[in-house]
Amino acid sequence: MASKFVDSLVGTLVTGILIVAPVYLGILLLLKIMQSLGSLVRPFTRLVPDWLPAEGLLALLLVLILCFVVGLLSRTRLGRAVREGLEHAVFEKLPGYTLFRSLTMRIAGQTDDMAWKPVPAFIIEELADGRYTVFVPSVPTPLAGAVYVLDRERVHPANVKFAQAIKTVSRWGAGCKELVAAAEDTQGRKIAP
Repeated sequence: MASKFVDSLVGTLVTGILIVAPVYLGILLLLKIMQSLGSLVRPFTRLVPDWLPAEGLLALLLVLILCFVVGLLSRTRLGRAVREGLEHAVFEKLPGYTLFRSLTMRIAGQTDDMAWKPVPAFIIEELADGRYTVFVPSVPTPLAGAVYVLDRERVHPANVKFAQAIKTVSRWGAGCKELVAAAEDTQGRKIAP
């Protein structure tokens, strides 16, 4: 009983970190942008009463308008093309961007691609020759481990949720029985546990 409580506590903490860290970094970035826009909005602060923190409010309003316009543009065909071009030309060259982008999409349930597919390790990508890049997490730390390139025949995807696989790793393998039972061979047949 205590073990389940600790596992739940650790899982909740990790989930919280994965949500709070990007939000915190986003807020820091917005504050930096607001600070940079302060000189741009300073002439308009004379139009607002002195007791109101006009510079900060106007900078925030400008940032929110900018974010809204970018959001609108990103929904157009041209905007999607520009975003994908930027990702390919700039962001994918940043170490870890693609990996963490696919991780956050997997956690949010917005993707069914092979990235972070439980095996009971995690398939990160499929290579052109059919082999897989597989991340094997270190127990009990699911975000540290080793990377292997394996033949397709040696990798057996498990039809389980990503969170269940992470929970199994963080519990030193407890629950692996379910992962093995859910594993399939490359022809789609169940593998005996």
